[in-house]
Amino acid sequence: MKTAPDFPIRVFYDGSCSVCAMEVERYGRMDRDGRLLLVDISAARFNPLPYGITLAEFMYQMHVIDRSGTVFRGIEAFWAIWQAFPSSTLLGMGGVLISLPVFNQIARIMYRLFARFRRYLPKRRRPCPTGECRIGKE
Repeated sequence: MKTAPDFPIRVFYDGSCSVCAMEVERYGRMDRDGRLLLVDISAARFNPLPYGITLAEFMYQMHVIDRSGTVFRGIEAFWAIWQAFPSSTLLGMGGVLISLPVFNQIARIMYRLFARFRRYLPKRRRPCPTGECRIGKE
């Protein structure tokens, strides 16, 4: 794993994906210290150009960018998010476990499978009234 992220971090998520949005919404509710800035990449106003990452890349796997510009992708993105929570919490312990070689390899395989099939997951049932599914701070 990379060095710990420099908070706050931008968490890029697909707000049109019900599973993705539900998980990121949970992180947003748990974030009491403002360490997570949630960015919906499915929003019409989202522009990937300033980040040097294509929309297709953002859509393919989870991305997190910290304050100093370090990019975390895939399972490392989840690791970066989980660093925002104390190790005494379930997410904090997940961040510790995922750093261990065996757990890391299993997590990478599971995430690759999820990323490959994510586009087939159900979309939000009700479209967002503004065309943008904002769930938290940005």
